[in-house]
Amino acid sequence: MLVRDAMSTMVLTIGPDHTLRQAARLMSARRVGAAVVLDTDAGGVGILTERDILNSLGANQDPDQETAGAHTTTDVVFAAPSWTLEDAADAMAHGGFRHLIVLDGREPVGIVSVRDIIRCWAPRHRHAGALQT
Repeated sequence: MLVRDAMSTMVLTIGPDHTLRQAARLMSARRVGAAVVLDTDAGGVGILTERDILNSLGANQDPDQETAGAHTTTDVVFAAPSWTLEDAADAMAHGGFRHLIVLDGREPVGIVSVRDIIRCWAPRHRHAGALQT
């Protein structure tokens, strides 16, 4: 199975000037664990995750003052829609993260998460186990 088959195409996109509280509210409303941060001035694409927000709160930073741009990961590993889920899982395991932004060319077209991969793999493995019994 390929990343394009598992990824979410409903990508939450925010700007670097969003506060962490604004980002958290948007992520909660959309029920997603990550947002793509587009910084048109810097010409880059980054990712802000729920863990980034949690780390900021744990450091007693004010979510109404801290911006997404200050907590965005910009050294991002991107996936292509044509990657296999195994490729995506390997990249996540190697990098120690749970989300990959999926790019088609230079444009973000989705996000694939560990949850997406598990959702796709679980039925296949249940079915394979039933065939062995």
